[in-house]
Amino acid sequence: MTIFSGYDGTTLHYEQLGDGPPLVAIPGGPGADARYLGTLGGLDAHRRLVRLDPRGCGRSATPVDRASCAFSAQAADVEALREHLGADRIDLLGHSAGALTAQHYAAEFPHRVRSLVLVTPVGRAAREPDPAELAAIRAARSAEPWYPDAAEAEALLAAGAGDPAELVRRITPFFWGTWNERARAAAFAPELVPAAPWMREAFYANGAAPRPVAAPVLVVAGERDGMIGTAPARLAAALHPDSRLAVLPGVGHRPWVEDPDGFAALVGKFLEDA
Repeated sequence: MTIFSGYDGTTLHYEQLGDGPPLVAIPGGPGADARYLGTLGGLDAHRRLVRLDPRGCGRSATPVDRASCAFSAQAADVEALREHLGADRIDLLGHSAGALTAQHYAAEFPHRVRSLVLVTPVGRAAREPDPAELAAIRAARSAEPWYPDAAEAEALLAAGAGDPAELVRRITPFFWGTWNERARAAAFAPELVPAAPWMREAFYANGAAPRPVAAPVLVVAGERDGMIGTAPARLAAALHPDSRLAVLPGVGHRPWVEDPDGFAALVGKFLEDA
């Protein structure tokens, strides 16, 4: 375990895989244990993949002040990590909600970011799904055997009935391009530290206005992402002037799990060219 001090002295954890220039990866959730990122499809073969457990997440400490877990505040932890690593500039990757922290950091510290990768981002500076798109993506799965149970759970969630944690578990197949044993193992990995129940509210508090990033940006969306859809990725790509959008076919919210070779080739080539 490797630790460093966050911007306010909170003890934070990160893990390094592979060798080469650092690629700092920020997990989503919010509040997810960074180990779910794995090797991001094998990116550690040519990069030093630095998986950060944000404050209050995974194996990092919970701060005294929960307000410090807001994504806009956590950008300062990324800067503390960069200094700890001794890197003049970093390549930065944010997945899902972690893309908010990544974008905020890149806007605040433009001279420290060589390139930015946003994987199935939730938006630019907040959650920005298109409800109509999400409904269409989910409805397109109606012939699959798990659909009736997931659709029932979705309706109960919308009505505010039942146990939210159990209902989210039941709608999880919507988040994957193919719901199979590989997806189940990744979605419900027992070794991961679960997100704190208060993290979501803290993370999205004290948001910020969308700001363009000067560095080259790759935005990756999953065609069948029934968690957030492709609309937030399209908004992010339109915001950043030097950006490229890639919508990967047949995959959901974690494209590196469902198409590891395609994902690693796409991101690896972008990092080489940036």
